[in-house]
Amino acid sequence: MVWIERRPGAIWSVGRAVNPQHRASDEPRRDDWLFEGYELSDALQAANDTLEDDVRVLEQDGTTDRVRPFTRSEVLPFLERYFFGRR
Repeated sequence: MVWIERRPGAIWSVGRAVNPQHRASDEPRRDDWLFEGYELSDALQAANDTLEDDVRVLEQDGTTDRVRPFTRSEVLPFLERYFFGRR
């Protein structure tokens, strides 16, 4: 699982967890965080680089599932709802 999160202090963070269903808690571990920074574009790049690495491994294992990249247009509606109450 790869995710992008807005954390306190206006920090964008990208996390990655392998087999989270086998964990005792839903809380991310310290080593799950791959990126922290102030620019959404940098977070998107880090998340998509991580997805690309995962896709490469899946292809080597014979999986042909399609994985869509994270996009700015996908993230912005969540931000607008959070900051401005827009739907």
